[in-house]
Amino acid sequence: MKSEKFIDLKLFIFIFIALLFLSANSILARVAISTQNIDAFTFTFLRIFSGAILLLIIYFYKNKNLKLNFKKNWLSSFMLFLYAICFSYSFINMYAGIGTLILFAVVQLSMILIALFYKEKLTSNKIFGVLIAFSGLVYLLYPKEDFSISFFHAFLMIIAGISWGVYSVIGKKSTNATYNTTDNFLKASIFTIIFGVLFVDFFKVDLFTFFIAITSGMITSALGYLIWYEVLPKIEIFTASILQLLVPIIAIFLSLIILDEKVSFELIVSTFIILFGISIALKKKV
Repeated sequence: MKSEKFIDLKLFIFIFIALLFLSANSILARVAISTQNIDAFTFTFLRIFSGAILLLIIYFYKNKNLKLNFKKNWLSSFMLFLYAICFSYSFINMYAGIGTLILFAVVQLSMILIALFYKEKLTSNKIFGVLIAFSGLVYLLYPKEDFSISFFHAFLMIIAGISWGVYSVIGKKSTNATYNTTDNFLKASIFTIIFGVLFVDFFKVDLFTFFIAITSGMITSALGYLIWYEVLPKIEIFTASILQLLVPIIAIFLSLIILDEKVSFELIVSTFIILFGISIALKKKV
């Protein structure tokens, strides 16, 4: 009995760390890109490439080899790249709290639709909770005279959310989190380089933003995603999608402290609606 409690506690700690790191990524991206001393592509490249380097070191330390397979697993790597590039460009004109709220509300919806495709059992609580949580996102994005959001940058964040949702679902099949995460980052680096060659004309970075991008890559991304891939096989797709809606709440709290971002009435209301939806969806019937 004690061992089961220990396993549950360990899983809870891993989930908390993963969600905290996912939240911190939004803050770090916003901090760096808002300075205008680094462009969105360079931030993405440094984030993915530095993460790949750290993961390769960890993988080699654990396995004493670098046997990676370049014949498969390209979909999850592309989804990681697509998430990262859209994520960075969206923060050119978006607050960290709002951006993260949009991101993970879309992640939730994407993962729920995929869960339905895989025929996971949905209770009335889950369905009702999802509808409430999603209504919070609709309320936030609905056009208002005194509260405007760039719909182009919101669209980029929506693409990032769908990509992360697919990436997370693929992660449920992971049998080796270190191998799969290393493989994903390495191949995502290739996609990032191709994007840069085809679409980017200039690069800009200074010492401060370089440090922020590397921190995002090695710590909150590489280690965060490694922990997330360790957690995913142990929980349902639906549960993973719901838990990730805690990320924007953490990000909003951090953005108030670190970025001194403004909190609108709409953001507060939508946040509470989403939290209420989460609580209903996660409630188990007695």
